[in-house]
Amino acid sequence: MSDKNIVSIEDRIPKLKQARKKKANRRLIFYLSIFFFLIAIIVYLQSPLSEIRSIEVNGNVFLTDEYIIDESGLTEGSNIWSMNASSAALKIEDDPVIEQASITRSFPRTVVIEVEEQPVLGYTQEGREYYPVLADGQVIQQNAQDSLSNAPLMTGFNEEQLTELAGEMKDVRPSIFNMISEVERNDSDTDEKASLITLYMSDGYLVQGKADQMFDKLDYYPSIVSQLEEGDSGIIHIGVGVYFESFQKDEMEEVDIEDDMEEDEETGNE
Repeated sequence: MSDKNIVSIEDRIPKLKQARKKKANRRLIFYLSIFFFLIAIIVYLQSPLSEIRSIEVNGNVFLTDEYIIDESGLTEGSNIWSMNASSAALKIEDDPVIEQASITRSFPRTVVIEVEEQPVLGYTQEGREYYPVLADGQVIQQNAQDSLSNAPLMTGFNEEQLTELAGEMKDVRPSIFNMISEVERNDSDTDEKASLITLYMSDGYLVQGKADQMFDKLDYYPSIVSQLEEGDSGIIHIGVGVYFESFQKDEMEEVDIEDDMEEDEETGNE
């Protein structure tokens, strides 16, 4: 064996010691980094930097920001990481106005509440105040904002009747619904079941009938109006049949919508 391939133990020991020292130093730095990182997290969680600074509410139209925040149970100054977002969202959804709620953290110290409220069906009036009627018929009087949409005014209804009306109107096409400026209940003096609903339309016509008959045929309103004389005005009676009572003429005119109904039925069957 050649002498140049032989390395003495005395030459190797310093190199081994140096390698072990570097390895030990790297391990020490690693553990110290973890230690100080954990200390930093603990300090952060105990400091005001981890507290909720502001709470934002988005998507609400009728309920106030303050009411929704109060329902969530969240407060400014509480720890942003200790809050239970799903539990707070469920508390908000307990309110019948709210269909859906979600809560997220927005760094560094903001909490965002996103809500989806029921759509508005109309408004009722008490004195000078207007209160929204939601899609299920409930009237929002408390914790409501002053926010009016283009939904119709509803007069002559009690709470039970509003709930029934909501069920009848839920399938009306948006294009027709947006033409209704007012919904009025006209009670009969002798027979409550004979009560009629009058719709005041934005094009000047009135539509009158029983709720369970009228709203089923209201989608044919454009076809009905197209058969009337231009410039005429009056009441469109919708029941078993459809009749037009002109304000200018002392007569009733029958309007035929059977063809349109049959076409729709054929389309639906296809």
